[in-house]
Amino acid sequence: MELRVLQYFLAVVREQSISAAAESLHLTQPTLSRQLKDLEEKLGKQLIIRGSRKIRLTEEGMLLRKRAEEILDLVGRTEKEVMQSDKIVNGDIFIGSGETDGVRQIVKTVKCLRESYPGIRFHIVSGDATDVCERLDKGLLDFGILLGDIDKTKYYYMELPMKDTWGVLMRRNTPLADKDFVSPQDLWDKALILSRQVGNKSELYRWLQKEPAELYTVATYNLIYNASLMVDEGIGYALALDKLINTTGSNLCFRPLKPQLELGMSLVWKKGQILSRAAKLLLEELQKILLE
Repeated sequence: MELRVLQYFLAVVREQSISAAAESLHLTQPTLSRQLKDLEEKLGKQLIIRGSRKIRLTEEGMLLRKRAEEILDLVGRTEKEVMQSDKIVNGDIFIGSGETDGVRQIVKTVKCLRESYPGIRFHIVSGDATDVCERLDKGLLDFGILLGDIDKTKYYYMELPMKDTWGVLMRRNTPLADKDFVSPQDLWDKALILSRQVGNKSELYRWLQKEPAELYTVATYNLIYNASLMVDEGIGYALALDKLINTTGSNLCFRPLKPQLELGMSLVWKKGQILSRAAKLLLEELQKILLE
């Protein structure tokens, strides 16, 4: 499968028309149609449903679009890294992270590094651990910030000193908001809104002293802002990490758990992946800052 053909395919997806894509690619429509037909025959799958005005993707076409975007993105990054000057360090560093105040330390490190190497650009990709690990495994990220346990067989890692504190995001007008802390018993009869990652966080269930099936879970989330909207609408109580939602002047408040439950975090990178010079410099700068 040629990269050029993948670019053609994505142009058709973008323009939603073979004729418009052919014009943008400076090709004749018959030429582009033949390239797409050859691609479908090679894969043995129909990718595009040709309509009178717009094309539609089949299920296989949607999968190819996702993979083609990832492949071309990775190729572009690789070309930039190989072509950069031996004397000038520049390039892109991609970091995936969930929602955590711990990202602040990475941002401070980025700021320090850019003072010496202004040609380095940083991209923070938000997502939960599932999203971050998937992108790490595909080589689309240089680093990931993961909370809690990590797979040490797949990733190299640097433990970070920051820790996140678990608590409950709730409405201020609930009786539970009158407490300074939340105990496990306080939540046993409450409608809970849990992170979709909680299923892999046995430590939190141990704190709750209940099996997942024994809890009254009404919703899950992967972005705390969306969970805060559910809490604000009175759907339930969100188990979340501190410092992610500014509750000042709002209908919401945050109460930590008691006994306290903290979550450590690590910067990880895939074993076997060759880091660019820019990425190596970030590691060195972070190690220096953490040792100070």
